[in-house]
Amino acid sequence: MDFTLPILAPSILASDYTRLGEEIDKCNQADIQWLHCDIMDGHFVPNISYGPKFVESAGSCTEAFLDVHLMIENPDQYIERFVDAGADQITVHQETCPHLHRTIQSIHNYGVTAGVAINPATSLQTIEPVINEIDLVLLMSVNPGFGGQSFIENTYQRLQKLSAMRDEYGAGFLIEVDGGVNLDNIQKVTQCGADVLVAGSAVFKAKNIPKRIENLTEKAKMGKGTIA
Repeated sequence: MDFTLPILAPSILASDYTRLGEEIDKCNQADIQWLHCDIMDGHFVPNISYGPKFVESAGSCTEAFLDVHLMIENPDQYIERFVDAGADQITVHQETCPHLHRTIQSIHNYGVTAGVAINPATSLQTIEPVINEIDLVLLMSVNPGFGGQSFIENTYQRLQKLSAMRDEYGAGFLIEVDGGVNLDNIQKVTQCGADVLVAGSAVFKAKNIPKRIENLTEKAKMGKGTIA
């Protein structure tokens, strides 16, 4: 994956679905690199979002990299559908994949990148067996299921530990954070090791979406030390 880090990935879960094209166009005006799609099934998480057709519609509105996060049971059954819908990356939860290595291989076999997400209470060590097989690790900084939640503070420590694990293993995955990322904490999130920042309400609830994306990106870059 060839992107300029850090990456801000607006999450369309927080968008106005009735004006999806217009909302994504505002993101395009800010030259977004990624667009984040949260898929919820009402079983693994206590909410239902949208499916492959919606992802396909979102993809038709942008040239951005489609980052598809499957918060669902039995994700193996749906990988092909979301790839066909335009996903550039499929992220599955460690908690839903009893044969995680095989699931990652399946995603790669479809020609897209593979991510693994872990919930706030899941040990980082659970991904060690696949640490050199994955393209991205997604740290949930809220308990998944609903947008607009507050950032869990111990995520900073988990980010630092995950970054150290990446160095220790010589792995090349990106580190993504999802949940409660906003103008107040995004700089610290990147300082602690995040490469990709998912932002939902912080983007789509703003009066000026392109300007908000610009401001979030600037603060994220400050955390990576790219702005004096």
